[in-house]
Amino acid sequence: MRDVVKQTKLTENCSKETIAAFVEEVIPELTLDEKIGIMSGQCSEERFMDELFIKEHYNMKPYCTMDVERLGLPNIRFIDGPRGVVTGSSTCFPVSMARGATFDRKLEEEIGRAIGAEIRAQGGNYFGGVCINLPRNPRWGRSQECYGEDQYHLGEMGAALTKGVQSQNVMACIKHFAANSIENARFKADVTLDKRSLYEVYLPHFKRCIDEGAASVMGAYNKVYGEQASESRFLLKDILREEWGFEGFTLSDFLWAIKEATKAVKNGMDVEMPCPEHYTKELPEALKEGRINMEDIDESIRCILRTVLYFETRGDERDYHKDLISSKEHLDLARRAAEESMVLLKNDQNILPFSKEKVDKIAVLGVLGDTENIGDHGSSKVHPIYTVTPLKGIMKKMPTAQVLFSDGTDLDKARELAKWADVVVIVAGYIHSDEGEFLADRSDIAEMGGDRESMRLHKRDIKLIEGIKGINPNTVCSLIGSSAILIDEWEQDVPGIIFSFYSGMEGGNALANILFGDINPSGKLPYVVAKQEDDYPFFDPDCESIEYDYYHGYAKLEKENKKPLYPYGYGLSYTTFTMSEPKVETFEDVAKITVKLKNTGSMKGAEVLQLYIGCENSKVDRPVKVLKDFARIELECMEEKEIELVVRKTDMAYYSEIEQRFVTEDITYVAYVGNSSDKKDLKAVSFRF
Repeated sequence: MRDVVKQTKLTENCSKETIAAFVEEVIPELTLDEKIGIMSGQCSEERFMDELFIKEHYNMKPYCTMDVERLGLPNIRFIDGPRGVVTGSSTCFPVSMARGATFDRKLEEEIGRAIGAEIRAQGGNYFGGVCINLPRNPRWGRSQECYGEDQYHLGEMGAALTKGVQSQNVMACIKHFAANSIENARFKADVTLDKRSLYEVYLPHFKRCIDEGAASVMGAYNKVYGEQASESRFLLKDILREEWGFEGFTLSDFLWAIKEATKAVKNGMDVEMPCPEHYTKELPEALKEGRINMEDIDESIRCILRTVLYFETRGDERDYHKDLISSKEHLDLARRAAEESMVLLKNDQNILPFSKEKVDKIAVLGVLGDTENIGDHGSSKVHPIYTVTPLKGIMKKMPTAQVLFSDGTDLDKARELAKWADVVVIVAGYIHSDEGEFLADRSDIAEMGGDRESMRLHKRDIKLIEGIKGINPNTVCSLIGSSAILIDEWEQDVPGIIFSFYSGMEGGNALANILFGDINPSGKLPYVVAKQEDDYPFFDPDCESIEYDYYHGYAKLEKENKKPLYPYGYGLSYTTFTMSEPKVETFEDVAKITVKLKNTGSMKGAEVLQLYIGCENSKVDRPVKVLKDFARIELECMEEKEIELVVRKTDMAYYSEIEQRFVTEDITYVAYVGNSSDKKDLKAVSFRF
């Protein structure tokens, strides 16, 4: 893979300056066909469409641009994500939303390292899977590919994944730039929003990943302010290059994101993927007619080659052999990620954890109880060597117990099993046909994804839950899905509820470990669960145009003084924690907030402390409070640690549309520290920078 060092005068770990000088020397030697090839995916449209709609395996091999062997120039070798490597049969981690629930930067970086290693082992050098779009409404079909509703949290988790992937000399791509939060209408929706909303809500997580060093940015399908996002000078040049100083290269979303080659190149879209379409067909003629000049093309070549050569000349820390793919280390990591992600929402009378010694008869109910359900079947689909269902995980955990299963369609049978069992586990929620990537409106494809039709469970699941209500006091419901599911109509009917997400290939084992107490749940909701659908922003999956508001999620509910069913950042544990009053120390426009956290229960556990900041007497409209730091802390029984959380004055700046810049204020701020966004779970202290 490191042939580039042998074939050119570049040395291993050479500087960016050396690479830039080499690129300037080599550009005049490239032919026009080679330049356009470097800027274009080389997959035939026939192969791509076959993989997308007919064959089982999209991205079965890396999608590549042209390499120029005579000059020793390597190519881009694209592999998709984000729940793992979609090429071959690779490790399937929980979806990003589940990993967002861990609030664990270190774990996400470790997952990034594993994904990067498997990409290298599969022959790739580019990961198209750092998805950090903001799910403004839970119905968005691709919510599962993102980390949560909060822009700060999105940026932190995306930056951690970027750092981990790129540690393996794999280029990380952040996507989809920008304002992509509707799936069914993604090819036609024109998004408008005021500049303050754009800069404060829909862009900061992208900038965070750029600051982390992300190598590439993928443009979105949708329009922004009337222009294709993948052809927008405002997004790709004014913001990305000039304001943020981005040095990597841009890449189009696949096949349908670019409409006009000359406009796309002039406005900053460097690579068209995955097929040689508009650039190959239109650029030569446009050059002849003077509608574009060679310098426009060469500027894209510079961005591409400087980035690819930098990553291709780094020294590797290990050999990337096939044995790394689905290795025991990576499978253990997938299970740990699933264990950390699951959120215990309800545990009346402490019915959980179940006793392994006292439970002999277990009933698993629900269609999804024995369904291999790892999420969307679109471009993010991973093909693991196995998938552990909830039923199989429970059977493995309890090999001497009687474990009986019913899909719940026969309610009389389900009731009899509930009466017979010591404990009951209902598995309810969604599958890929309920929510996921929307590929095309084609009648020959049986199970589409797309945006959710509803935020509530299927009637079959509600009927099952209501049908066995009160029969067995040791009943727990495991919810599977990407984002918030409205459960107010039946929530009181079940004493225990766990949100399991799409938990990856090891999800069934992770669930069993939590149910029977080998793992203490520590996941926290990366979104707010409202009581009714109208509490979320307006959502139209078939819109031609839509306006995004400043407020969404927990910030919207707090502003409107609406109480959620479950607040952002919420999640129970099998142990208990106490937290001291917060103390603040400020210096040089930095505030450090410290608290002491103690595990006061009888079981080792992890807590996620969250720092929210509110403003007093601001000149502009502000949220009640916004998340600005978090920390996941593991504590043994009776162990105590001092925890430091940090916020900078610049973190609290607002975007002034009049001045067209971020503005800080010399006002009083309030730091709220605790384990959810609900004020009853927080302790407050005021300060000034």
